[in-house]
Amino acid sequence: MKIRVVVVDDSALMRGLLTEMINAAPDMEVVGAAADAVSARELIKALNPDVLTLDFHMPKMDGLEFLDRLMRLRPMPVVMVSAFTEAGSETTLRALELGAVDFIGKPRADGAKRMEEYAEELVDKIRAAKGARLRRPTMSRAIPVPAPTPATSTATGGALFARAAGNGKMIFVGASTGGTEAIKEFLQGIPADAPPILIVQHMPESFTGSFARRLDSLCAPRVLEAQGNEKIEPGHVYIAPGHSHLQVRRVAAGYLTELLATPPVNRHRPSVDVLFDSAATLVGRQAVGVILTGMGKDGAQGLLRMRQAGARTLGQDEASCVVYGMPREAFLIGAVEEQSPLDEMARRTLLAVTR
Repeated sequence: MKIRVVVVDDSALMRGLLTEMINAAPDMEVVGAAADAVSARELIKALNPDVLTLDFHMPKMDGLEFLDRLMRLRPMPVVMVSAFTEAGSETTLRALELGAVDFIGKPRADGAKRMEEYAEELVDKIRAAKGARLRRPTMSRAIPVPAPTPATSTATGGALFARAAGNGKMIFVGASTGGTEAIKEFLQGIPADAPPILIVQHMPESFTGSFARRLDSLCAPRVLEAQGNEKIEPGHVYIAPGHSHLQVRRVAAGYLTELLATPPVNRHRPSVDVLFDSAATLVGRQAVGVILTGMGKDGAQGLLRMRQAGARTLGQDEASCVVYGMPREAFLIGAVEEQSPLDEMARRTLLAVTR
């Protein structure tokens, strides 16, 4: 049975291009295409597609408003098609909060990514969306700090975290599809005095700065997009920029962030494996590795090397993943010491750093 897709875009040229790319995949077909939300709504009712690709800028009703209504009234897997601009990245992050599974940029003939590579990425995302677990929509609002949890509100807990941070403890996190919301939920359970956290989320470079700023407004630790050569400090979260691999570098005074423009690993730059490998090599048993929801296998081998080096390792469980890909691959090769539902991951990670 082929994956049935409806394409929604106000540009006839874009509808035709996306349709051609999707129909070229042997396991999927475009069963309908719409230029606006009203037409899309009628096609969804008539055709009952498996996946929707959705543009933001449309007449009559914009993509965000349509997505909001769709996810409340008739939830289904949606892949957003977004312009890779700063304004586009903010809108895309809101779409992911509303329940979209994933996003992809609009194809450009003059872009760095060849059309063949774009088409491959597009159909991969549609396949992942077809099997994704839909989340309940959320909308973020800026708050000074999240409410303390029992594990972090006591003086004893704070002392333990401070001691763990002072002893060089570090937390390393990797995620992909569904990861923007998973990382947000994870970090909202982390106190301000926690050990430093380094994160790779598969995202384009025009998105990671907006992502870091959004998290910084919602979480107790300081969240920033890594620039390279920053001193890695407790109470800070470092997000890999979309253009470079992120790893740690040891110096006499501790550790610094380091960015690499080397080729992609597992088709990704930044790659979770690159970050986890540096943790295994340089941090060893002082590290805790966390692998969250995502498509593919990036991070599995790196997490295994972390565990072999003495690090504690956790993987998100299948039931709470949007896409149980990366955590599954890590679990199958023995890289995951403990599986955890997402709503327990922050607490269990904090317990791991204090042991």
